[in-house]
Amino acid sequence: MPDLRRSLWFILAVLAGAIVFAALGPPEWQFRLGLHWLVEHFLAFFGLTIFACLAWPRPMAVAAVLLPFAVLLEAAQALTADRTADPATALSAASAVAAAALLADAVLSVRSLAVRKSAGNPEIRAVARPPQM
Repeated sequence: MPDLRRSLWFILAVLAGAIVFAALGPPEWQFRLGLHWLVEHFLAFFGLTIFACLAWPRPMAVAAVLLPFAVLLEAAQALTADRTADPATALSAASAVAAAALLADAVLSVRSLAVRKSAGNPEIRAVARPPQM
């Protein structure tokens, strides 16, 4: 398991480095998917957040780190000569981080609930069950 975790951290570092390079590097060296740039930003930060949640299974802490990273990376593009910062792109990246973190948190919660329920924990109750009268 430690080797898998180390591999995930390595993939996460490569992905983050690729996103930083794509955001601040020369435009002719960028790899484009042919999609709208907002969709590309969404997919890049969604994937980065999913990998971060796999490497460090605390989705809200991951979101607390990656949300400012996404916005500040977009703001840093205003410092380059060939790009401008775009609030819609920053919002797209931030919403991807939030969506992926919420999805990961839901998956981890359901998994934890299933594990506790299969262990025979009597304190587990259905969440949406109305009170008995």
